Amino acid sequence: MSITTAQIRGARGILNWSQQDLAQRTGISATSIGAIENGSTTPRESTLKTIRKTFENAGIEFIGLDGIRQRSGDVQVFRGKDGFIEFYDDVYNYLVENNEDILVSNVDERLFVKTLDEYAKVHVDRVSKLGKQCYKILTKEGDEYAPGSSYAEYRWIPKELFASVPFYVFGNKMAIFLFNGEPSIIVLKYASIAEAYKVQFKDMWERSREVEGDNIIKALQ
Repeated sequence: MSITTAQIRGARGILNWSQQDLAQRTGISATSIGAIENGSTTPRESTLKTIRKTFENAGIEFIGLDGIRQRSGDVQVFRGKDGFIEFYDDVYNYLVENNEDILVSNVDERLFVKTLDEYAKVHVDRVSKLGKQCYKILTKEGDEYAPGSSYAEYRWIPKELFASVPFYVFGNKMAIFLFNGEPSIIVLKYASIAEAYKVQFKDMWERSREVEGDNIIKALQ
């Protein structure tokens, strides 16, 4: 479904984005966006689809031919390798634009690497190039596999407290990972839920301990 120039301007207004902000998020030039909004050019359907997807990812809902509103909450489900790639692209874009850590708990990194396959190295390499520590990761006591060690601080959860369902928390999103059957990610975009899990993570982090030993496996094999 397409969107109108009025919806584009309205969505930017709700999000307090300039044309340059939208340009940076879509890869479409600010000049082109300006031309679309003032009606001096007829954009391709693929261009409008990109703009719409960008707004929807930011929490905008399009109603009918002219309406828009900001969602107070949202649920998304990502499935399989392609879904994981889309999710990790979202994580990376968040890291580029924000200084808040990604909080990760109950993780066996091998499951993530297996699902992402060769894209795991792409993600690790691009986050490493940001040149900052931007992840806090809780794994099971004794687990020495730490492929994100160049940008993440790893700590161990006691084995009796380690759960089988990993979760990510960042911004106003909380993501639950399921590896039984087709690997899936359920993302809850609710600020109150994200904040609750950040509090839970902080408690677990304070009760965890630093990874010990000199045999940490850092490279993707």
